[in-house]
Order: sequence, then structure tokens, then C-alpha cells
Amino acid sequence: MEDKVVLLDFWPSSYAMRVKIALAEKDIQYEVKEENLSNKSSLLLEMNTVHNMILVLIHNGKPNCESLKIVYYIDQIYSLGKRVWKSKGDEQEAVKKEFIENLKILEG
Repeated sequence: MEDKVVLLDFWPSSYAMRVKIALAEKDIQYEVKEENLSNKSSLLLEMNTVHNMILVLIHNGKPNCESLKIVYYIDQIYSLGKRVWKSKGDEQEAVKKEFIENLKILEG
């Protein structure tokens, strides 16, 4: 998970803390944007159109909502992504296919 990672949260959220711990464990750099729950930002409303609520992790412009799904995303995608970068040849192709299948599961 290299590129741009943004976390939309509210400082007292224990759900946000769960995600921040997962990001720290994977040593992923991210930007935090604190939300005002009485005056939600246009970014939050755009990224979570279903519930218009925090917690949202945005990775390269694509949102992930709900802390457990976000933690799963961080764990799965980071590990597979790292394997894609480190492998070569046929092994890399196999890992790419696994990576794409995981993305499809998460997207669903």
C-alpha cells in the first residue's frame, strides 16, 4: 500500500484507533483528516455515500469503510502487494492474479 493513504476520522473513535494500529504495524504512512461530525466535509460525503459517516480509509482515491473491513484490507493488500514487488517472472504473475482476486473480494 504505497501511494496516497488518507484516514477520515474523529479523534475519540476507538474504531479509528484500531485502523491506526494496523497502519502502524504495517509501517504505512498516511494522512489523517479529522472530521467535524456536525459539519461533515464534502470529502467524507463523497467517499461514504451510503452512510455519510466516519471511519473511511482512502487509498489512491478509493474509499474503504468500516474498521474491520479496513483492517482486513490493510493486512491482505499490503502483504500481497509486497510479494508482487519482490517476486519476478512466473511467481510474480501468480501473485498478481491472487492480488487481483483479493481486490475483487474486497470490492464486492
